[in-house]
Amino acid sequence: MPGAGPSPALLAVDAGNSKTDVALLGTDGSVLGTARGGGFRPPAVGVDAAVDVLAEAVERAHAAAGPGGGTAPVHQVTACLANADLPVEEETLTEALTARGWGRRVAVHNDTFAVLRAGITARDGEAAPRGVAVVCGAGINCVGVRSDGRTARFPALGRLSGDWGGGGGLGEEALWHAARAEDGRGEPTLLRTALPAHFGLESVYALIEAVHLGRIAWERRLELVPVLFAAARRGDAVADGLVARMAEEVATMAVVALRELDLLTEEVPVLLGGGVLAAGHALLDDRVTRLLAERAPRAVPRVVRARPVLGAALLGLDTLGASVAAHDRARRYFEPPRLSDGAPAAPGPGAARG
Repeated sequence: MPGAGPSPALLAVDAGNSKTDVALLGTDGSVLGTARGGGFRPPAVGVDAAVDVLAEAVERAHAAAGPGGGTAPVHQVTACLANADLPVEEETLTEALTARGWGRRVAVHNDTFAVLRAGITARDGEAAPRGVAVVCGAGINCVGVRSDGRTARFPALGRLSGDWGGGGGLGEEALWHAARAEDGRGEPTLLRTALPAHFGLESVYALIEAVHLGRIAWERRLELVPVLFAAARRGDAVADGLVARMAEEVATMAVVALRELDLLTEEVPVLLGGGVLAAGHALLDDRVTRLLAERAPRAVPRVVRARPVLGAALLGLDTLGASVAAHDRARRYFEPPRLSDGAPAAPGPGAARG
């Protein structure tokens, strides 16, 4: 548990569909208290109920901060939230968080901005963040920023807004191909046996029945992503094709954002985050890197394995005008330790978006 320190000045929130991370920080970047809560899903439960989930985690973060943590409003609340996909949604959520009285100022961003900010380091110019982030977790999204404040972003509402992939999309596509392989409409694939076996079932038909009748929650299709990548590594053409398409989508979103921001000819970081991209799937990583090298040669791809709440914290410290030392202190707390060879250790719980 973080020790006693300065009074909290910043409340940082990173809320995804499956989990929420909250941190209280001092102006010096020290982390005074943290807490984890449930998923943030306003479209499913309504704004008030979704914010109640955040409130429970905020209360526990104050308790974790000890006697000095208090419950008085902090100077700044910076919340990076899933389902804040459109400006009107950001405005609605800003009003909802402001009404809770957690801080004197409230800023709400889409949660993809947390991954972007977490991945921009001092060598990129932390005082004026610039870069593009592609996040591939349950869904897929991309944002970019220039140091002059210009942004590029996508609605990220799934197929409605032209998206393809993410963990949910890959799981759904894998099931589609497995079903057609079993009934003869599609080509053979290892997915036909591997997917039902993951759930202890003997056929795709049994899996379809279990999902349709609610015995297996549809959300559990996310569990099929590692199964898909395992089949691709074994040379399965169908699985490999899905991995290739996922790489194409990631690279395309990044290149479009770079082009919109007039950054294609400049050296700029392209941050890759979320559960799918941070998992270390070599087949996907290598393809994304190759496609970016072809289409945006000056882009510098990097995988972000730090807990995304770091990005919310750094954005808040930016707003407070905190020192470089404060940014470094927060980064050291949330980033995974590095191994003796300089490579980052495997991320701990909550390091990747789900």
